[in-house]
Amino acid sequence: MRVAPPITLSDEDQAVLERWSRGRSTPARLVLRAKIVLLAAEGKQNKAIAAELNTNRPLVGKWRARFATGGLVGIEKDAPRGGRPPKAREAMVGKIIEWTTQKKPANATHWSCRTLAKELGTSRAMVNRVWMANGLKPHLIKGFKLSNDKRFVEKVVDVVGLYLNPPQRALVLSCDEKSQIQALDRTQPSLPLKKGRCGTMTHDYKRNGTTTLFAALEVAEGKLIGTCMDRHRHQEWIKFLKLIDQQTPADLDLHLIVDNYSTHKHPNVQKWLTRHPRFHMHFTPTSSSWLNLVERWFREITDKRIRRGVFKSVAQLTAAIEDYIARHNANPRSFTWTAKAEDILAKVRRARAVLDKTASA
Repeated sequence: MRVAPPITLSDEDQAVLERWSRGRSTPARLVLRAKIVLLAAEGKQNKAIAAELNTNRPLVGKWRARFATGGLVGIEKDAPRGGRPPKAREAMVGKIIEWTTQKKPANATHWSCRTLAKELGTSRAMVNRVWMANGLKPHLIKGFKLSNDKRFVEKVVDVVGLYLNPPQRALVLSCDEKSQIQALDRTQPSLPLKKGRCGTMTHDYKRNGTTTLFAALEVAEGKLIGTCMDRHRHQEWIKFLKLIDQQTPADLDLHLIVDNYSTHKHPNVQKWLTRHPRFHMHFTPTSSSWLNLVERWFREITDKRIRRGVFKSVAQLTAAIEDYIARHNANPRSFTWTAKAEDILAKVRRARAVLDKTASA
């Protein structure tokens, strides 16, 4: 007569098994195995465990024995299946990956499951499974450009240094303009959000003019100095610098992080800065707007207030922006920069090596 092996659990094994048995993100098969072992450790027989968990006795005996011989690893990982490996399937997997990453269809820029399956003589489900298993998403594309700024390293070290180690008795301000914000009025009212249906918005609209938002995000506390103007020339930039000067403590130096827009370097701007020595300008590298934290705040106001807004005039748009700024400043939240300069530079070096290799291929 076969006797089920006794199960004894250490405190650590007990804690892990209990976590697996309750975990919402734990695979269902592992949840079942954990429950089997926990009940076995209570001294219950396989027949009783199978009845309690609504499964069969051979399955209970299998995972009880696996735990008795292999511990947690024995039930966490499935044993390799017997039989001859499916060589044809493995060859098709390699072919799907190769064609997806190294070839393009004759009449399109990228493959779809259907077009690649037809080309290789396999099923759409097979292509989809291989793509999911290998993280391949040909339908998606990300914006990407390496900066060609000759002073790239110097500027990255300078800007990141301000984020991670700001100077004493000074404010660090991330500044930029969000230009050409359109006051758009939809041609029909939108349908409201309801159960089973998302909100709607017409694809067409009426343009009622534009405005430019000048913004300076105080990095330490997250407060924002902002104003809207009709244009974004050097004259408006000087007006904004004066606004910053008025709204910040006079005894503190100001370190402004800005991009390389010509307005920020205009001769009249340089003269104004000479007369106001507490202002120190720090320029991000070209094609590196991601280094400017205020861009993250611009994304928030775009998503939460502008993109779905309906504005019948520029005045309405400006009022909405000013109200958003006021509410933000009532409970400011800063963005924490964590990336070190050396990590950024190492990543850029790797990307440039890949880019150079691709260009020479």
